[in-house]
Amino acid sequence: MAEQYDVTIIGAGPGGYVAGIRAAQLGLKVCILEKDEPGGVCLNWGCIPSKSLIHQAEQFESLKEMEAVGVKVDRESLDYAKVQARSRQAVKALTGGVRGLLKKNKVDLIKGTASIAAKGLVKVDGEKEIKSKHIIIATGSRSMVVSGFECDEKQVLSSDGILAATELPSSIIILGAGAIGCEFAFVMNAFGVKVTLVEMAEHILPTEDFEAAQVLDESFKKHGIEVLAGCRAKSLEKSKDGVTVTVEVNKGGARELKADKALVVFGRVPITDGIGLETVGVKTDKRGYIPVGDYCETNVKGIFAIGDVTSTPALAHVASKEGEIAVEFMAGHTPAARNVDPDLVPSAIYCEPQVAGIGLREDQAKQDKIKYKKSVFPYRGAGKTVAVGKTDGLVKVLTDPNTGELLGAHIVGHNATELIHELLLAKSSELLPQDIAGMIHAHPTISEALMETLRGVDGKPIHM
Repeated sequence: MAEQYDVTIIGAGPGGYVAGIRAAQLGLKVCILEKDEPGGVCLNWGCIPSKSLIHQAEQFESLKEMEAVGVKVDRESLDYAKVQARSRQAVKALTGGVRGLLKKNKVDLIKGTASIAAKGLVKVDGEKEIKSKHIIIATGSRSMVVSGFECDEKQVLSSDGILAATELPSSIIILGAGAIGCEFAFVMNAFGVKVTLVEMAEHILPTEDFEAAQVLDESFKKHGIEVLAGCRAKSLEKSKDGVTVTVEVNKGGARELKADKALVVFGRVPITDGIGLETVGVKTDKRGYIPVGDYCETNVKGIFAIGDVTSTPALAHVASKEGEIAVEFMAGHTPAARNVDPDLVPSAIYCEPQVAGIGLREDQAKQDKIKYKKSVFPYRGAGKTVAVGKTDGLVKVLTDPNTGELLGAHIVGHNATELIHELLLAKSSELLPQDIAGMIHAHPTISEALMETLRGVDGKPIHM
C-alpha cells in the first residue's frame, strides 16, 4: 500500500532539503527521495569541498608572507592527499548535519531512484509507491558533456574529478573561465601547478561585470596564470605524455596547448530526463529546463520545480529560496514573493580576489540603452586593504541618474562575497546612495570602500 504525504520532494540538494524542512515547520508531512547522499552536488561535489580547497590554498599561499618576515617554511613538503581528505571531512560533517536536521524536523529521507508515475504518485526504484498532494522536482544539474571533450576523470577531468583527485598535476589546461574554472585556476596555481585558463567569451567570468573580471584577470596573470580569453577550444587529444588542446583565437589563428591534464567546465545541464516528466505532461524547453510560473509551479497543477532544473540562476541559494516559496504556498501561506527576483540574487566567486555582484551590469545597461550613473572606488583607497596587503580590487555601483535608485553593484577584492550583502540590503530595502554614504562605517574596515563608492555617486568621496 502506498505511503501518503502532503509533499514529496525528489532530490535532497540545497533546494530539496531546505524545502523539506520548511514544509515540516509549516505542519506538512514530508518525504524526500534521494538516490545519493543528502546535500546534493553543492555539499558533496561542489560548493563545500571546493571552498575547503580554496581556503587551504589561501593558507598555503599566505606562507609566502611569513617568508617575507623571516620565517622559513618548507613548502615542498605539501601532501595534497591530506588537503583533499580535509575537504571530504567538511563534506562528511555537513551531510551528516543535513541528515540530523531532517530527522529533527521529522522529514522522511528515503534512498532510491525516483520517477513520477502519475499525478500525485511517485515510485522509488520502480517498486515502492508514494502518494502526495504535491510533488517538488529538485533533481539539480550535471556537468555538460561536449563531443570531443568527454571526461575520463584521469587525464580529462570534470569538476567532480578534480575534487576527487589526491595528486596534483604539474600543469593543467582549464577549459571554461566561469565561476568553477576561475576558482580551480586559483586553487591549482596557489598549490604550484602551471595553469592555462581558456575562455571563449571576450573576458573571464562572462556573466559578471567586465571591470571586476578585468581586475581578476590582471591578478591571475600577476600570479603566473596564463589567461586566454576570446579563444574557442577546437579539439582535445590524449597521449601518454598528457593532453593537447587546440584553440582558435577569435581574432584569427590557432594555437596548441599542452599540459599533464585538462579540466573541462563548459557549464551544467538540468537533470530532467528519466524522472517521468513525460508521464504526467510536465513540459521542458529545448535545453531540458522546466518552465515554471508563480510559486515555482509547472504547467501541471500540484507539481513544482526548483533550482537547477529551472532556468533561474543555477545557484544553491536560489534553489533554497525557491523551495521555501513553493512550500509556503502549498501550506496556504502567502510568500513574500511569487518568485525569486534575479536582481536581488547575489553572485559569488570565491577565488582570490573574490568577485560578487547584484543587479544590473554595465554591459547590460549599454545593450538595453538604460540610463545610469556610475561610481567606482579602488580597494587601495580603504586603509584596511593596505594594512593587510589586499589592495587588488574595486567597488562599483550603478544608479538611476534621476531617482538615485541602486540598479546594480559589483565588487572584486578580498571578502567581496561577504561585503556584497550590505549593498544587497540597500537595494532590497530601496535605500538611496546617501543612506549608505551617511552611515558610520568602522575604521579600518574594507566596508569603508562601499561607503566611499556611494559617496562617489554625488562626486564627494573623501579618500580619492
